[in-house]
Amino acid sequence: MNIQWYPGHMTKAVRQMQEDLKLIDLIIELVDARVPMSSRNPDIDRLGQNKARLVLLNKSDLADERCNQLWQDYFQQKGLHVVKINARSGAGLKSIQGVVQEACREKIERDRRRGILNRPIRAMVVGIPNVGKSTFINSYAGKACTKTGNKPGVTKGKQWIRLNKNLELLDTPGILWPKFEDQQVGIKLSLIGSIKDDILNLDELSLELLRRLHRDYPGVLEQRFGIQESDKPLEMLEAVARVRNCLLKGQELDYSKAARLLLEEFRNGKIGRITLERPEEERAEELQ
Repeated sequence: MNIQWYPGHMTKAVRQMQEDLKLIDLIIELVDARVPMSSRNPDIDRLGQNKARLVLLNKSDLADERCNQLWQDYFQQKGLHVVKINARSGAGLKSIQGVVQEACREKIERDRRRGILNRPIRAMVVGIPNVGKSTFINSYAGKACTKTGNKPGVTKGKQWIRLNKNLELLDTPGILWPKFEDQQVGIKLSLIGSIKDDILNLDELSLELLRRLHRDYPGVLEQRFGIQESDKPLEMLEAVARVRNCLLKGQELDYSKAARLLLEEFRNGKIGRITLERPEEERAEELQ
């Protein structure tokens, strides 16, 4: 399953981001807590080397809480500031201001020595498509100041948002990178909805999800759908189709409908709190 998706506007957005980095003090990077490493754009690390960094583990309510803590520890060990949030409900947002001040302490001290007081911190909000940047900004600002949508690619332009006297945010479009060197990254981003479904083989993607759920979270499929789990994803998809009455004419099973239903229930958290990657896997790769 080969997955690549890099619309033309993303190239322009990367160039704009390089320009805008000159204006900011802090990069606030949203990642999806279910795939914290795969949802990080490696270009952001490269472009933002000399900037203070804050990682927001968004959609943490959909992810395994034990894994949330492991990922928070992992990123902190890398020297990044981290906050777990749910942008939709507002959970975790109150703690961000204090962490922003801590992340930019050197800049604030430098300003103070120069006699510059109370200059707001200017932060760029970055992240891949559909990770929740606009929802975060709207929730944090307490008003709908950016356009939001539940499909990748809604934010196209550049917007500054003044939150208070201490903080201004620059919203940016969601940006992927030109090529996924590891196809597992593309698969995981497809599973969480960061790549447009209409370019994907959803039947195949659902089999990949079933395989992962059975391996990493044995019992959740039985609990949610009342099906018998096995090492054969196709048999499990058939069972889901039967249980949920995904049928074509003549009582033939509608695999595509069952696949879409399965992916939707995973993305909405109805199957359970699931994390698709672990920090120990990342550490093992770093050692190779």
